[in-house]
Amino acid sequence: QVQLVESGGGSVQAGGSLRLSCKASGYLYSRVCMGWFRQAPGKQREGVARILIVGDSPYYADSVKGRFTISRDNATVYLQMNSLSPEDTGMYYCAAGRLCGLGVTGYSDWGRGTQVTVSS
Repeated sequence: QVQLVESGGGSVQAGGSLRLSCKASGYLYSRVCMGWFRQAPGKQREGVARILIVGDSPYYADSVKGRFTISRDNATVYLQMNSLSPEDTGMYYCAAGRLCGLGVTGYSDWGRGTQVTVSS
């Protein structure tokens, strides 16, 4: 089993930046990838970005390409978010899994989330 703890959320104005962190513990190498997902009130959880545990190979949702960067340093995964807009508001979750697209069903381990709020 893998435990994930997110941090770094907060409130920013549109155009601002935040950096999220996700620290993993447990047998991480039993998984293939880690990802960031977000969920706005009343909406489904959606994949934002993912990175392979071996080899990185970052992959992004179209909505965040060019603005967000996912990176990894050993057992910690980061999400650098720039040029934030109110549409980026939501709870951001870190996940680990073995099917490495941006669908939630590919991920078996989830953190509790960190809130990101972007005001206009």
